[in-house]
Parts: sequence; C-alpha cells; structure tokens
Amino acid sequence: MSEQDISPPNTVAKGARVAVGMSGGTDSSVAAALLVDQGYEVIGLTARMWKEGSRCCSLESVQSARKVCWHLGIRHVVVNVMDDFMENVAERFAQEYVEGRTPSPCVACNQKVKFGALLTRAVSFGCEIMATGHYAKRVEAPDGVHIYRANDRSRDQSYFLHRLSQRQLAHSRFPLGEMLKQEDVIPYVKARELPIETTSESRDICFAAPGQHHVVVERFIPEARKPGDIVTEDGVVVGQHKGIHRCTVGQRRGLGLAGGGDPLYVTRIDAENHRVIVGPRTAAMASECWIEDPRWISGTPPAAGKEIAVSLRYQHGPVPAALVIEADGATCLRFPEPQFAVAPGQAAVIYRGDELLGGGWIAPPTQ
Repeated sequence: MSEQDISPPNTVAKGARVAVGMSGGTDSSVAAALLVDQGYEVIGLTARMWKEGSRCCSLESVQSARKVCWHLGIRHVVVNVMDDFMENVAERFAQEYVEGRTPSPCVACNQKVKFGALLTRAVSFGCEIMATGHYAKRVEAPDGVHIYRANDRSRDQSYFLHRLSQRQLAHSRFPLGEMLKQEDVIPYVKARELPIETTSESRDICFAAPGQHHVVVERFIPEARKPGDIVTEDGVVVGQHKGIHRCTVGQRRGLGLAGGGDPLYVTRIDAENHRVIVGPRTAAMASECWIEDPRWISGTPPAAGKEIAVSLRYQHGPVPAALVIEADGATCLRFPEPQFAVAPGQAAVIYRGDELLGGGWIAPPTQ
C-alpha cells in the first residue's frame, strides 16, 4: 500500500484505533498519553530509520518509547523504514551537500518517511489517523485541512510540514499544537507520571552527531573530502577548504582564514569548480530567491498580491516577501529588506499570518 492508496478517514470516533509516532522523547509521549486520555485505542509506532545508534533510533529511544507504552497500557510496534529513510533522506542529504546546497533533511523525512512509509504502516494496522508530537495546529474546513503555527512559537514545527499533501494531512493529528512546553507539557508529564526525562531535546540532525554532518556525507561520498580553494569574488585565493560539504552560505567561523581584515563570509559555493566564494557580509545578502518544486497546502498557490511572509530556514522568523509566479510556473520570492544567508537547498516556507501556505527549495542564484 502506498500513500496514494490511502483513503481519507471519516470523522474519527472516540474508541477508534489511532497510531502515534513515538521517538521516546517527551513530546511524542505526551501526544500518546493525551489520545489515551481522550478514549482512543492507541498504538505506539517507533520508526527504525538508521542502522547505527543515533538519537532518532537508538536502542535507548526504542526502550524509552516501549516503557511509556507499557505505562499507558498500549501496544508498541517498531517499524522498519530504513530503506525509505536511506533513499529519501540520508542519501539525498549527502548528495545535496556535494552539489553545494545545504539540505533540510527533516522536511524530507516528514514528507517521505513519517507521513509516508510510517503512515502507510499505521493504516495497514487498522489505524484511522496518525498523531505526532509536532508543535503545529491543524484545522479542518470545507475546503480541506489548514495548518497554522503552534501556540508555542519557540517550538513551532509547521515549517517541517509544508510539503504534506491534503491526503497526508487528512490522516494527521498534532495534539500539542495548542500547548506550551513549559506551562502545559512538562506539568502534564509529571501529573501523568510518564516515565521519561523532561530534559531539553536536541534540535540538531538526528542521524548525525552534533557538528558532524560531514561524517555522514563522507560515508556516502568519500570523494567529498577533496580539498579546494576558498576565493574572493575577484578570484583571489585566500584559503583552502576540506570539502565544500563543510561550508554553507553565511558561514564565517571554521573557514581557517587568517584574521586581521574585515570578516569574510561564505557568499556562494561553486560546486562545479569545487570552490568556496567568500566576501563581506553585504555580499551574503539577497533581495530575492527563486524556489524549486513548490508545494501548497491547499493544492494551489496563493493569489497574486496577497501579503505573505517567509521563513528561509527553521526558526528564522517569517519576514515579509512578495510572491511572483511567472507564466511558466517559475516561482520567486522578493524581499523588501535584503536577507542574510539565503542558502540553496534550504526550504523557503511561506505563511499568511499564522497560516502555513506551502513552500519550496531555495535554488542556487543565477550568475
């Protein structure tokens, strides 16, 4: 069964069988407990994505999820989605870096794995919906499902959901969307006596150690280690890099450049010539960007002339922008105020007020 074969559920009645994607962390555990409290028959699903130990699928995280399920009196299942994760997330992550882009693996994971392969398995278990611990608000309307930013703005994860289809969203639930982490979630954990540690959760890439994304890239593409020149826009060589996958637009630290002059920032990555281009901060500003493969929550782009705002990376506060869609479908975002570090490969996610409209991948600038 594929995602295309899944039919949208009817109204989900109390007592219905539902799944919760459980990582073993606080948020997904609370999502499961809330649904149990609301009278649903809950199955906890933990995705097995990565062979090596990592935060997303370590033995400890599986055991933690299982312990919570035992405490709640619900079934727990470990689902093998390693092939889907490898193809759609990990391999793409490495390839994007060697192409001079800065990937957004969590966006791809939500679209292809969590609400792709894992949702398909949930439906095969007879579950009508799948809930997760995402901080995002979901509203059903006659014209479909709408997604809004969470009440807890510091935790809002709607950014990662912008590529989900209406079919996927019909099966989704986000119980934490109205809750605040410190004021609501943590007290609930204590009141419910959930057997989990309420420590702060890392926001780094789950399948790579903090600051070690290059190790994953080099595992898939060993030749990524090839060194090359760091040059100014005028072509003056000012240093050497240890692989373009170690650099991203807007980066200043870790380039190994001699001090003494004005700070230099990565302004562009020339993958074809294996060079990293640097310049002053002003050269790392952009007044527009083109986006590739745009997706829209409603299925259609917003009407021209409507006010929008865009997040150019996760937790980059939405900034005003004008959306321009040309006759051939080419899509451009223009900023009234130039924006720093608009990195190709990142997701440009578009909002109107608090409502998530959609987004696309930031394209490399034309030269």
